[in-house]
Amino acid sequence: MPKPAKGNDILVPVLDGEDPWTQDELDEVKDDLLFDVQRMERAIRTAEKGLEKLFDEGTEGAGRDPADVGSTNFERDQEMSLVQNARDMLDQAQNALRRLDAGQYGWCEVCGQPIGKDRLIAFPRATLCMACKQREERR
Repeated sequence: MPKPAKGNDILVPVLDGEDPWTQDELDEVKDDLLFDVQRMERAIRTAEKGLEKLFDEGTEGAGRDPADVGSTNFERDQEMSLVQNARDMLDQAQNALRRLDAGQYGWCEVCGQPIGKDRLIAFPRATLCMACKQREERR
């Protein structure tokens, strides 16, 4: 049976065969998540400025070459996609920080089993164990 490890005054689960979390490891995960939040906030601000510029250019106008209009539309779609991806990653990092602070970090949101220390070190925003993630991807 997996056992939780105590760290940061919260229980963080580990799988059988994994070493318990150390305070340094938990601090590093939290620092990584905080860094991700700051990085995504900057990326969103930068992309939104780029979007403003593209929207200011407009899509049509007297004498505008249709290829230029198409290129501007393509760039705008790309920027909107980048903004959405950054927002998704920001939400994931903020959710992981909330879960860490609430003592829910490391538990799968679907089955309630431990996600696994190795998986969380590699992907600190993970909310699903490998089995549930694989099931989700097969759908």
